[in-house]
Amino acid sequence: MVNSRDTYIRRRHVLGCGLGLVAGVLAGCGVERVPASVAALRTRFSVHPFEQRYARVARAFGSLARTAGFQASGTGTPLTVLGLPALSAAELNDGQGVAGVTTPIARLSGEVEVVVVPAGSPLQDFEDLGAQLLARPGQTLLTGGPQGEPDHLLFGLIAKGLGADTRQVDYTGYPSATEAATALLAGKAAAAAGPYSQWRFNIGRGRVRALAVSSARRMPGLDAPTLLESGVRVDFTNWVAAFGPDGMGEAGREWALRMCDHVLRQPGWEAACREDGWLPLPLVGDDFERWLGTEVSRTRGILHDLGLINSTKATTCWGSCGNGH
Repeated sequence: MVNSRDTYIRRRHVLGCGLGLVAGVLAGCGVERVPASVAALRTRFSVHPFEQRYARVARAFGSLARTAGFQASGTGTPLTVLGLPALSAAELNDGQGVAGVTTPIARLSGEVEVVVVPAGSPLQDFEDLGAQLLARPGQTLLTGGPQGEPDHLLFGLIAKGLGADTRQVDYTGYPSATEAATALLAGKAAAAAGPYSQWRFNIGRGRVRALAVSSARRMPGLDAPTLLESGVRVDFTNWVAAFGPDGMGEAGREWALRMCDHVLRQPGWEAACREDGWLPLPLVGDDFERWLGTEVSRTRGILHDLGLINSTKATTCWGSCGNGH
């Protein structure tokens, strides 16, 4: 396997530079101006991606917010955009959380995952894969992105949902979808998982077949059932969210909540998500914080079931570290 636990420790850092916000209106997106009650706060904001993988989401959100009338500034209220991989990395790093970022603000978007096999695979549908994984989990080679990240988590949830021995799941992670696809097509794995947006080309070219998607609803234009339809109680997305800094004041948090609520209701946000292959997943404030608590527990539990951490004890500081929310 590649990308061991040490990889996650090395990757646990906060970007030192803010993301420059692009000007202009997103193509084809209608934007409602900021209500006076919100604009009256006169608070500036800055949006930072935690890692490069979150830059596109941060750019799209920041651009739409500025177009709607919110003021961007490198010295404004900082919002950090990060997602499930960062949460998983934090859990793998002894539950230390993400340095400097502990105030949940809003869930923004997510990517649907897809389970695929080579076009010539004897596994004709998800039921075939499930039967093999249930009978021989240690001999069913699986692949996808880095170990412990969403693709690996998804296979762990699938194995658990099937009733298979999760600790026997044989998963090899690769740094990129291209490398995972190369391994799958070379016969080094029976199945792979990853974002649909990254597997769409190989599916379209007939190189691989999609057996199932991780979302609760089917993907338009893709002839593949959901995991729920296939008898596995898993609804899973590789989500992205906005967080505020440690000790964020109540006034700053309230302003950030209002801004996120306003921007995420815009038709432009749904259009931006659709253009980049994301699902709009708006959830703001206390509702997001409650959902995040269940997601932290689920992530910690499946990492434990996969044998990657030793405990399911709640140790991660995500929104409960003296912020009072």
